[in-house]
Amino acid sequence: MSKTKKETTPRAPETFAYVRVSTKEQSEDRQLVALEPHDIPPGNIFIEKKSGKDFERPRYKSMVRKMRAGDLLYIKSIDRLGRDYSEIIEQWQYLTRKKGVDIRVLDIPMLDTTFHKDLLGTFISDLVLAVLSLNAQLERENILQRQAEGIAVARAKGVVFGRRPVEVPDNFEDIFRRWRGREISSTEAAELCEFSVRTLYTLTEGMRTPEGG
Repeated sequence: MSKTKKETTPRAPETFAYVRVSTKEQSEDRQLVALEPHDIPPGNIFIEKKSGKDFERPRYKSMVRKMRAGDLLYIKSIDRLGRDYSEIIEQWQYLTRKKGVDIRVLDIPMLDTTFHKDLLGTFISDLVLAVLSLNAQLERENILQRQAEGIAVARAKGVVFGRRPVEVPDNFEDIFRRWRGREISSTEAAELCEFSVRTLYTLTEGMRTPEGG
């Protein structure tokens, strides 16, 4: 008796959207408002609060796994996809050429793979993508540089970042000498200094500590 294969109905193309902000404090509202006219199913809108420095993002990966050939992905701007030039190009090509997904960038009408299917159109789209991807990376590098410069200026003005400096007691050298000579334990030395044993070892790293200690 021959077995007949069960026919499966191909899934109709779906629309998706990827929304990204870099931190939990930032709002994704502006991107969501821009997407409203396109009637994207809520379950196909993937929101991520993570840096665009790479594509190691859980929500993005979940979306890519769900998408099939013929689906359409909306993003507000190319820097929402990412901020690393080479990785943006790589992901764009993976989605459009390997998975067969179309991408529509709302801020840049020329970056719409549902149009420009001919060779010239593809060339123009790839060129625009390359320029905008490079700009996204340069913008990220400028942000990091401005942050570094801001921190340097703040430090020059006396602003202290991170944890408050540990206050060392005036008799620290005597406590350290007694600890080094095994007159007192690490716990006792830390208690006399009024900080933790871990801090004691951190402060005395590179100094002569008790043998075997």
